[in-house]
Amino acid sequence: MNNPNHNFSRLDRKKKRKDKILNVLIAAVVVAIVITSSIIFLGGDKEQSDKEDVKNNEEIVEQNKDDEVSKEEDPSLHDEEVEEENVDIIDEDTELEEVEDVEITVDPNDPIVSQSIVNPAWEPIGTEQTGEHASVYKRDSIDWIEKERALTYATGLSADNMIIWKLKNGGSPQKSIGIVSSKDKTEKYQVFLEWVDNEGWKPVKMDVLTTLDFNY
Repeated sequence: MNNPNHNFSRLDRKKKRKDKILNVLIAAVVVAIVITSSIIFLGGDKEQSDKEDVKNNEEIVEQNKDDEVSKEEDPSLHDEEVEEENVDIIDEDTELEEVEDVEITVDPNDPIVSQSIVNPAWEPIGTEQTGEHASVYKRDSIDWIEKERALTYATGLSADNMIIWKLKNGGSPQKSIGIVSSKDKTEKYQVFLEWVDNEGWKPVKMDVLTTLDFNY
């Protein structure tokens, strides 16, 4: 005769085994779902990021192409750049030539003259005088007026901003010396002039003075 309790225990063990297997299967399914979801989510983000990077790169390349086309379509922009570069080069060369040509000397023992300048580019200022030249030191004479023009030419001072402190013989009838300054006395010069026949007075040397307080 069978024992009912024995049969019940066997059924109970079978049920527990089935429940255990079912739980394992459920857990495996959950893990599989989590893994699949993670792959889909992360992969989607990466794909979206890659698409955005590609789009941005395409926009940058397209912009660069547009800039290049704009420069090619407007050649005047390139011409202006070249012209500006050429102007700079010409200016630099001119300044170098001027520095090389102009002779500047300094005598540390001369308290009156800060520097002496000889510029080979100086030329005779022209003249209205004819015949044999005679140097005249009388204001309003043509010779005086032409000496004054030579002084403004050498110093760069305008006639209405220049005081002539002294205009005298420079050691011969065809040489003169002018002591001049700007009206505010910030610029002070001693200019040596020589007469060139039929061409007028020519500056040959200019001293930049430190003071006007000396014996002219």
